[in-house]
Amino acid sequence: MALRHAVLAALMEGEASGYDLAKEFDASVANFWMATPQQLYKELERMTGEGLIEARVVEQQKRPNKRLHAITDAGREALHAFIAESTKPTVIRDEMLVKIQGMEPEDDPVIEAVLAERMVWAQAKLARYERLRARLLDGRSEQAFLAESPRIGPYLTLLRGIAFEQENIRWAESTASVIRRRSVAADQDAPGT
Repeated sequence: MALRHAVLAALMEGEASGYDLAKEFDASVANFWMATPQQLYKELERMTGEGLIEARVVEQQKRPNKRLHAITDAGREALHAFIAESTKPTVIRDEMLVKIQGMEPEDDPVIEAVLAERMVWAQAKLARYERLRARLLDGRSEQAFLAESPRIGPYLTLLRGIAFEQENIRWAESTASVIRRRSVAADQDAPGT
């Protein structure tokens, strides 16, 4: 999948500035696609040149003018073609897992700190996703939202992000517990204890 498909999917919600898209990528799209603002702005320029999106300038007083981007018919066709393609399985590329794979007993304290940091990060993301979920539901039950909303894709991907972060927290807690138990056992088996 290319960044352009994530941008096209985000623009299905309506017109957005590059700044708005960058915020959306950071808040909701981040649960399935990461992009820096620089990557995003470059891709917006390419997509405009290819006719997948169009941009219009909105003049503002006391602020710089902003460019609003909207998906074109060609962009919708490209997105629908992408949707129809077979989907490849997700691959994990996680620096923390490489550290854990290579750890030795003397690395236990460092790995415990890495896991604690990951849990804090995952808990913060989970809290953001839960706030976004509450905003999307806007007082409705999930069942009512899914029955009434014309576009449920953003909500369904958000649920995947929530489940992903919940699993990250569960796994990190479990892994930290294994490391702590191993450290305690090693201390008890040490000579002179």
